[in-house]
Amino acid sequence: MLRNVLGKTFRFLGYTVQYGCIAHCAFEYLGGIVVCSGPSMEPTIQNSDIVFSENLSRHFYCIRKGDIVIVKSPNDPKSNICKRVIGLEGDKVCTSNPSDFLKSHSYVPKGHVWLEGDNLRNSTDSRCYGPVPYGLIRGRICFKVWPLTDFGFLRASPNGHRFLDD
Repeated sequence: MLRNVLGKTFRFLGYTVQYGCIAHCAFEYLGGIVVCSGPSMEPTIQNSDIVFSENLSRHFYCIRKGDIVIVKSPNDPKSNICKRVIGLEGDKVCTSNPSDFLKSHSYVPKGHVWLEGDNLRNSTDSRCYGPVPYGLIRGRICFKVWPLTDFGFLRASPNGHRFLDD
């Protein structure tokens, strides 16, 4: 009797560990559902929108300018932020605010990306904390899941003029 109970318990624990490992790999390498909060990506992503984030792009270094990414916050490693990639390593980027009369530019260093929110007037981004290491990227947002009226791929940046071509 005791042997039977112990056998079932260890079998259950074995299956739990196996499925836990599978779930971890799926969320770490394939992607998952993310609830976005805050106004920095408006109008593209509203507060409480639900999006799908895929993680393969970061592993294969396939992040491009214009992609919206989930990143570990440079200011608070316990939280994630959602921003748009404006520049990749070696790109010239505008580092000033849209309201600044004199525009300043800089180059993104090797192994970094330049991130900005679509809502430039209400976004804490690379203009505040500088270039972000590529290793902090957690995933790339593919499409919006909720609300259903906005279901589908995300639209282009309303700030496309900020993408500089040397």
